Amino acid sequence: MSESDRIDAAIRTAEDLAKGHRPDPADPRLLRDALGRFATGVALVTACDVDDGNPIAIVVNSFASVSLDPPLVLWSAARSSMRHRHFTSAPAFAIHILSEVQRDLTSRFSRSGPGFEGLTLARNGEGVPVLPETLARFDCVTEALHEGGDHTIIIGRVTRFDLQREGGPLCFFGGGFGGFTPGS
Repeated sequence: MSESDRIDAAIRTAEDLAKGHRPDPADPRLLRDALGRFATGVALVTACDVDDGNPIAIVVNSFASVSLDPPLVLWSAARSSMRHRHFTSAPAFAIHILSEVQRDLTSRFSRSGPGFEGLTLARNGEGVPVLPETLARFDCVTEALHEGGDHTIIIGRVTRFDLQREGGPLCFFGGGFGGFTPGS
């Protein structure tokens, strides 16, 4: 292949790459697959049911730090979730960063899972259920809600936090859960 042919092939490849795909609301699978190429941590958010005060939880991978001063974090709740109204109405919540050995909590708090049944449970100063031995926990009061398409972005002001310095995180990538070993 001549140098000119190689350059032409590289230009065609770059043009094909630049075209990409357009999001299709009628078929979101390809976009979901592309978004799933970003590895994220896994968090469990807990609060109290706005109707009866019982503990509720939801597994998310949309957690992010917003600000150190003031101390703000965010996560996003899907509008389609049965728990959406409870979390968007909650005055306080706790975000638990899960370790790789806590993978079972993802199925426990799925739609058909047993939830808090049989778990050792404590409550923080706001009465929010908190779980022991997570990599980190952020106790928050709701600071703001923002509409974000089919999700609500919930910003929390961190009032207390806890952390463990040992253990690897539970990660989510390509539709599945796995671990990550720091420094490898």
